[in-house]
Amino acid sequence: MKVLWTLLKGAVVLALLIPVSLLMLGVFGTVLGLAIVLLRLAVVGLIAYGAFKLVARLIRGPAPRATPREVPQRLASADPYFDAAMRELDQELPEARARR
Repeated sequence: MKVLWTLLKGAVVLALLIPVSLLMLGVFGTVLGLAIVLLRLAVVGLIAYGAFKLVARLIRGPAPRATPREVPQRLASADPYFDAAMRELDQELPEARARR
């Protein structure tokens, strides 16, 4: 009787485990298939991007060199009231001028 009970439990476990494992294998296969398709799409996209850049470079030639613009050292203040206020602060607080 004990052997029969053990075989029955094994049959029930297998009856539940086999369909569940097939479903999980199907889900895993679907995810794996989608990952492979996305990887192929990424590789094709990289190849197309490289081909586009190569053709554009061959047709247009090399890109022109950028020349650095001169940056003005210090712009004049557009607000005369601000200048007057700074002069007044410089008279009252002479150490403030040293920090600038």
